[in-house]
Amino acid sequence: MKYLIMEDFSGQPVPFIFPRRVDHADMRDQLPYGQVISAGVVEHGPEGFVCHGGNTELNVKARPEEDAAIITEALRVR
Repeated sequence: MKYLIMEDFSGQPVPFIFPRRVDHADMRDQLPYGQVISAGVVEHGPEGFVCHGGNTELNVKARPEEDAAIITEALRVR
């Protein structure tokens, strides 16, 4: 899956996860938030989420550890 980490209106990071066939820039155009913080590909393995890559069109890269922590927290069972 691909992902974007966006900054919401309160300044908090919000992850968006979507299929690989969707372009990062196309997904960004659909979101109401302002700044793209990071982007890449996310995979789930035995030790949790692994983030890597980036998007040259949006001029952002994955932040492997930080992005994985944001996605993990967003998907945590509450």
